[in-house]
Amino acid sequence: MVRLVKLFIFILAVTKLPHNGGNNSTAFKQQNDIRMKIKYISLFLVSFLFITACSSPSGNKDKPETETSDTISQAPPKTEDTVAATTKPEKPAEPVTTPEKPQKKEKPAPPPPPKPSYGKRILPSWNDTKSKQTIIDFVKSVTTKGSPYYIPPEDRVAAFDNDGTLISEQPTYFQIEFVLYRIKKMAPNHPKWKKDKLMQAAINHDLETLRKKFGLYGIGKLMTVAQADITTDQYDALVKEWMKNGRHPVTGKPYSRMVFQPMMELVHYLQQNGFKVYIVSGGDIDFMRAWSESVYGIPKEHVIGSFQKLKLENKNGKTELIRSSEILLVNDDEEKPKSIFRAIGRRPVLAFGNSDGDIQMLQWCSSGKGKHLAAFIHHTDAQREHAYDKESRLTSLNKGLELAAKNKWLVVDIKKEWKIIYPRQR
Repeated sequence: MVRLVKLFIFILAVTKLPHNGGNNSTAFKQQNDIRMKIKYISLFLVSFLFITACSSPSGNKDKPETETSDTISQAPPKTEDTVAATTKPEKPAEPVTTPEKPQKKEKPAPPPPPKPSYGKRILPSWNDTKSKQTIIDFVKSVTTKGSPYYIPPEDRVAAFDNDGTLISEQPTYFQIEFVLYRIKKMAPNHPKWKKDKLMQAAINHDLETLRKKFGLYGIGKLMTVAQADITTDQYDALVKEWMKNGRHPVTGKPYSRMVFQPMMELVHYLQQNGFKVYIVSGGDIDFMRAWSESVYGIPKEHVIGSFQKLKLENKNGKTELIRSSEILLVNDDEEKPKSIFRAIGRRPVLAFGNSDGDIQMLQWCSSGKGKHLAAFIHHTDAQREHAYDKESRLTSLNKGLELAAKNKWLVVDIKKEWKIIYPRQR
């Protein structure tokens, strides 16, 4: 439409006749006729174009004028400012680079073995003494990668004596307590024992008579009656029954509650730091295996001890191992390091004992390459437990104390260094 208006104005301007003061010459008339013809032809064309524009498709009919080619051609060149001024405000454009997709959270890797915080929560039943700090420093130095004393997990072997080191051994060894428990339970089926002084001393728990009158021979006989000629499975069940139902003759506690709480914390602390903990004792290996897992958390395959001859028999189509009375090995003194090597083929880097019978184990531990820790548990608390060393009726700690001072072994003074002895009442 804008074009038509411009064209119409142009035609009027061209065809407008100037006044000639009444000049009626023939030439002027002819010129005027030509102009009139041009005017009529132009008007015809304008009318035609106007009709054509009005009859165009409806899609163009409603188009605003600002969309015609003239307005587009006459509009100033678009710049960032003009675009911003003429267009509707839009949301801020995203950066040219496509936004990074949120990274999928990967499943966390399995946590490493718990590492100690080296604070008050480590060995909580120990007083803050040199012994506690020595143990913590040792564990830290051999488990920290990059440390000059680092020991790989496969070589972190710890060996502990049992009686008097992990558990009480007073007034006598717990295996003897088990034997006396068994004899008393068996007595109703053996009426002849009423006239047997050895059996009567056992039934009455007369330890003084057993020691003075019958000695090792009498104890050995009682152990044969109570523990031999039964299958290994039967023996395991009997020991577990005793551990569950038996009571300590002095404290009245279950035997499982006669363990030393500070030593249990040490065992678990070592296990948390990648140590393989072994019991190395002069006690019967099958006796300790029956409860080492439930009481100490030490697998039965990590128990090394004395053992007797076994017989293989077939009864009623079933093959069984039968315990005999013949002792093959008493695992004490120099037999302890030999038994450790036979069982696992590795030298311990940490060893704890409580008597002269543990000296050779501590010596072997201390003679290895790299860092090591050897220690004695010294029973000094007569009020809360027992006080004994050189004059003990069971096991003495005499030469061991001298060697500890010479070799700079750790000596743990129970009275000074343990806050509690046994686990707290649940």
